[in-house]
Amino acid sequence: MSLRLSTVILPVRRWHEGGRDQWLRAEQLGFHTAYTYDHLSWRTFRDGPWFGAVPTLTAAATATERLRLGTLVTSPNFRHPVTLAKDLMSLDDISGGRITLGIGAGGNGFDATALGQEPWSPRERADRFAEFVPLLDQLLTEGSVSHEGTFYSAEEARNIPGCVQRPRLPFAVAANGPRGMRLAARHGQAWVTTGDPKLFEEGTPEQSREALRGQLERLGAAFGEIGRDLEPVEKILLTGFTPEANTVLQSLDAFVDFAGRHRDLGFTEVVIHAPIPDSEFAADEAVFEKIATEALAQLDS
Repeated sequence: MSLRLSTVILPVRRWHEGGRDQWLRAEQLGFHTAYTYDHLSWRTFRDGPWFGAVPTLTAAATATERLRLGTLVTSPNFRHPVTLAKDLMSLDDISGGRITLGIGAGGNGFDATALGQEPWSPRERADRFAEFVPLLDQLLTEGSVSHEGTFYSAEEARNIPGCVQRPRLPFAVAANGPRGMRLAARHGQAWVTTGDPKLFEEGTPEQSREALRGQLERLGAAFGEIGRDLEPVEKILLTGFTPEANTVLQSLDAFVDFAGRHRDLGFTEVVIHAPIPDSEFAADEAVFEKIATEALAQLDS
């Protein structure tokens, strides 16, 4: 099974002070997709520079030609389906059909309270996600949409002429639980995971792979429930959150071993973070570029 290699570029650099160069370099290195995080602020980066995902991807779309672009991931925490659909349709047009929407239920980070609301419970996040995704799907595939839901409404919302990609740009649904996996089965062209968060700090690589194997089996069951074939759906692993997080980018050999083991589980795309000095994503830039240019050839040999 062939494997795709992609990267995440966190939006922490001013566009004219290294930001633009990162996206150009990602294209030059041959990555399949360059994603960015869609947050208002995030973890240890909260008190430093952090730019918006949609403007950043718009700029990246005009600076690159072949590289796919996307979010990992957008959530309902501060988004509404009607306005998000308009932004996505526009992004897909500007990029010439190179946008993938990574989408998840969100969490209790800074985004959850930035608009002045109380953090939603896990149940409410799941309920909102279950309404958000189908409505967004409808908005991106129909010219005019009216909908009155529990959390989200639309009144003759128009998205004309629609996406360049038909019937709409692809959704990569981040999901570990049964409700999210059912959403992935009904609306996803890809599925995203970071692994089992319970194993990140104290688990072993073997335990992590076993947990991922279980996730893939449950995903297959969700697809089977609606008679949909899981095989052609992309299975994306966002690295940096498994027990091997600190070793994956230490050397080409370490990455090839990691990627090969996860390819054998059934993953079709592995995503690595572009290095950020003095952060949890610090890594040797030369090793990162060596992985980008040589890893897939080693895996295929």
